[in-house]
Amino acid sequence: MTAHDFGKVAVLLGGRSAEREISLQSGEAVLAALRRSGVDAYPFDPASQGLEMLMQQGFKRAFITLHGRFGEDGTVQGVLEWIRLPYTGSGVMASALAMDKWRTKLIWQAAGILSPRYALLQADSDFAAVAEALGLPLIVKPAREGSTIGLSKVFDSKDLEAAYHLAAEHDSLVLAEEFIAGQELTVAVLGDMPLPLVRIEIAGDLYDYEAKYFSNETRYFCPSGLPGDVEEAIQKQALQAYRVLGCRGWGRVDLILTPSGQFYFLEANTSPGMTGHSLVPMAAKAAGISFEELVVKILDLAHVE
Repeated sequence: MTAHDFGKVAVLLGGRSAEREISLQSGEAVLAALRRSGVDAYPFDPASQGLEMLMQQGFKRAFITLHGRFGEDGTVQGVLEWIRLPYTGSGVMASALAMDKWRTKLIWQAAGILSPRYALLQADSDFAAVAEALGLPLIVKPAREGSTIGLSKVFDSKDLEAAYHLAAEHDSLVLAEEFIAGQELTVAVLGDMPLPLVRIEIAGDLYDYEAKYFSNETRYFCPSGLPGDVEEAIQKQALQAYRVLGCRGWGRVDLILTPSGQFYFLEANTSPGMTGHSLVPMAAKAAGISFEELVVKILDLAHVE
């Protein structure tokens, strides 16, 4: 398919989630790359334009670069399905499931995919008992936010309640999760193909919002430096984790590799970042795919269910 064949393309960016600013950066990068490739692409911010304008303005495809709620959680996907506008990434069900880290865990557990142990937290939880059961340190996070927003690493049980309240500011569903020490890895998926692993080294204790998007001290390695058989085993399991959620088109699966060689899957991202610090473009580059080729391939996979 040529650039002309795509027709008029809307790059959905911004939105009204807590990740709006990162989404704007992703969208601008994708928009520029599509235009460099000859695609007739335009920015479209659902926070300021009603989605019915997609039909009125004659768009033929939508490239979703929205992150977080109201963009990555199945809501926008549902609207696009209703108006029969082909869009990039996962469908309604997979987007909603992947955005919900608790339900992702339930599905992965049923499929035999290893993920860290966890507990759901409420205001009246026995926080000391949770800390005893999961061990310290542990991670506390909103179940339905991205980019580590509202996430804390708790080293002392007396700090667990405060971490819960911080997470609860962003979501009524809060997870406490055992901390798995090991190498931070991510597997990007393009179509049905897992891309080379990216290994992440952070300067502090936590790969948080600052470390992900703004720190120059976070280091990324792609190729990952792992033995070939280990990387292949992780790619195979990551593809299974991606597929069992029903994901399609493109995405990213994050995991921890322990010193003993066991890997624990953390979450799936159905609309990953496409900024200068983003991991999918990094993995694609290692596979010999330029940023322009990457966005065109993603756009080519757009469809409705």
